[in-house]
Amino acid sequence: MYIENVKSQMRKGMLEYSIMLLLRDRPFYTSDIIDALEKANLIVVEGTLYPLLSRLRKEGILDYEWQESSQGPPRKYYKLTQAGCEALAILDANWNNLTETIAQIKNITE
Repeated sequence: MYIENVKSQMRKGMLEYSIMLLLRDRPFYTSDIIDALEKANLIVVEGTLYPLLSRLRKEGILDYEWQESSQGPPRKYYKLTQAGCEALAILDANWNNLTETIAQIKNITE
């Protein structure tokens, strides 16, 4: 039980950062975000993703644009805003510091 809780918290902590990394180069449709995360072994369901995307949009990190689809109605594609790009740069630096810290701790104990 303990291990599953810790793993779940680690995944939740990485989810926002992972989504921002996906969106850094181009807009993504929601199901494409889910597919890309699954390919990276980070499983997320729509019930988790939609509220997170909505919250990030309210915070000014993401925006969306409608694009025509050959498979039905227009689709909402999410993209990083300028504030999102700035936040991602800070998160990147923070992630690099964390991985360096963990590597140092591993080296101390090995």
